[in-house]
Amino acid sequence: MLRQRIITAAWLAPLMLAGLFGLSGGAFALFTAAIVLLAGWEWTNLAGIRRRDHRLLLVGVLALAMLMLWLSGAALAAWPLWLGAIGWLANLYWVVHYPARGRQWQSPSRRLAMGLWVLLPAWVGLVVLRDTGAVWLLFVLLLVWCADIGAYFAGRAFGRRKLAPRVSPGKSWEGVAGGLVATALLAVLFATWQGLGTSGGLLLVLATLVVTLVSVLGDLLESMLKRYRGIKDSSALLPGHGGVLDRIDSLTAALPLFALIALGVL
Repeated sequence: MLRQRIITAAWLAPLMLAGLFGLSGGAFALFTAAIVLLAGWEWTNLAGIRRRDHRLLLVGVLALAMLMLWLSGAALAAWPLWLGAIGWLANLYWVVHYPARGRQWQSPSRRLAMGLWVLLPAWVGLVVLRDTGAVWLLFVLLLVWCADIGAYFAGRAFGRRKLAPRVSPGKSWEGVAGGLVATALLAVLFATWQGLGTSGGLLLVLATLVVTLVSVLGDLLESMLKRYRGIKDSSALLPGHGGVLDRIDSLTAALPLFALIALGVL
């Protein structure tokens, strides 16, 4: 498994970095759309859709929705991001009340609708952040990675109190605290690098802490859906790493909120 993970990372990491930071405009939108469509394919499985032709049709619907957003200019607008923010409030309610409120979202049609307000705003967030400058896209990616790393090591060293035992038994409040410390340090470094000053740095740290907490929800939501479906990974598209959603679940929650902050509407 470790060998597979290393091999996959060896070709995947350069490809992702080249696409995310070497492309812009329509090329960037197309590259990131391909990633989101792969995640959409996996989401149809999480939604309980088993027939391959039905899953392909639903991915086609997602692709059409993205095309319409791009052609209408909405891929750079705030309203899809607000749609995502509102949707994540519903996701938070369901994660906190799992499994008691399961009937509210467990039908395949509702899980598919959930996928729309998770995946489409995440794609819009990527496009918006790339349009505002690669530095803030880099920041939100590093934020999620630092949060994961900080949570992993703090959870292993100090984890005692379970965060959401019915959803993801391995996660702890101590891990969340470790992620917050790691991303706060990242924000301080970024503020210094960008010359934001004291007030700008404090605002960035505050925004970072909020986005870090929201990114945890992205991880928990996918864990909830996988637990309900009885599967370990969203797919086997990335050998040794699971599926695309397994790699971007935290980002799907963090991107819309951080993009709203970058646009200055929060």
